[in-house]
Amino acid sequence: MKVFTSPDDFVAAVGSDLGPGPWRTVEQSRVDAFAVATDDEQWIHVDAARAAAGPFGGTIAHGFLTLSLLPSLMRELYAVEGARMGVNYGLNKVRFPAALPVGSRVRMRAKVVGVEEIQGGAQFTLELTFEHEGGDKPVCVAESVARVYVG
Repeated sequence: MKVFTSPDDFVAAVGSDLGPGPWRTVEQSRVDAFAVATDDEQWIHVDAARAAAGPFGGTIAHGFLTLSLLPSLMRELYAVEGARMGVNYGLNKVRFPAALPVGSRVRMRAKVVGVEEIQGGAQFTLELTFEHEGGDKPVCVAESVARVYVG
């Protein structure tokens, strides 16, 4: 885990990689709960019998469920000492190049691609790659923008 102690640390980290973080298993119970919470109960996510005969050979996690793991997976990649507050500022782009099979393990890598000074802290942009164990393509790629306020 990378520990940043000041906005200058982010500037120095531009171009560097963070991670990969540890693997996390995505269980059917999490997918089912996400399906209910989002009203997206499509059979490829929740019907194991039907999905077994479908295009992915089993149920798959929602792309947005994968993306929703971002905050917890990010905490495993870096920390900011002395931060008063951190906020997600948004996403510049998101793609889901491959399916994430239920029961598989996922982890995230990040690359610091930009830093801007803002009043009270720094805004930084990270290029994120979510990969699943044994997969040849990422299950999600995204560009995340976050702000850290210090002091």
